[in-house]
Amino acid sequence: MDYTLLAAQAIQAKKISLPTYSNFHVGAALLTADDKIYLGANIETSSYSLTICAERTAIFKAILEGERKFKAIAIASDAEDFIAPCGACRQIISDLCGEIDIIMTNQKDELKILKTSQLLPFAFSDKDLQ
Repeated sequence: MDYTLLAAQAIQAKKISLPTYSNFHVGAALLTADDKIYLGANIETSSYSLTICAERTAIFKAILEGERKFKAIAIASDAEDFIAPCGACRQIISDLCGEIDIIMTNQKDELKILKTSQLLPFAFSDKDLQ
């Protein structure tokens, strides 16, 4: 799949976000190994620690639908510059998606593509639990 199209899906997902307090819209589009796309958006609550990011929403939706193999995730936000996943999302991507392409967008419709390990070198993993 053309990552420009995946990024466009992430931009569309921003429209369904619920950033009640921050007014910062984030959308994500997760691409599975068989080219199915799962959308996610950030959802905020008054207890900020219970807020969920767009990336985790998309990943958890896909996992609940039985998906286990992923190729890429695209992320779009209201920020002018490229948006990267937060630390918690980086860990979830590493644990549940593995070494995938992470496509970050900016307001100029440019893409920056990095691998999971580039955003989270020295990741904590199941190997650390043994």
